[in-house]
Amino acid sequence: MRFLTQHLDDADETYFQHMRFALSFAGHMLIGTIACAIHAVAPFLFVSTGSQRIKFLHERMVVARKELKHTAPKGTALNVPGNSIESAAARGAD
Repeated sequence: MRFLTQHLDDADETYFQHMRFALSFAGHMLIGTIACAIHAVAPFLFVSTGSQRIKFLHERMVVARKELKHTAPKGTALNVPGNSIESAAARGAD
């Protein structure tokens, strides 16, 4: 039965923290998917939205978690305050 909690332990999150984090990713991916589908039909629309979403999600999932993993207390969500598509674009993530 360890397999039921292994990923939560690895992510250092509770069930509900992980659910919130995963659902936020699903929302970002859904928006990116829709933007990319529109871009496929009308290439002049949403020119960088897909790449912005990918960079933002990579930063949030990989980079920020590596940085916070060693500093965040056990059982706390590893969300980065102020981290959004807009702030990623402002930092030149396009």
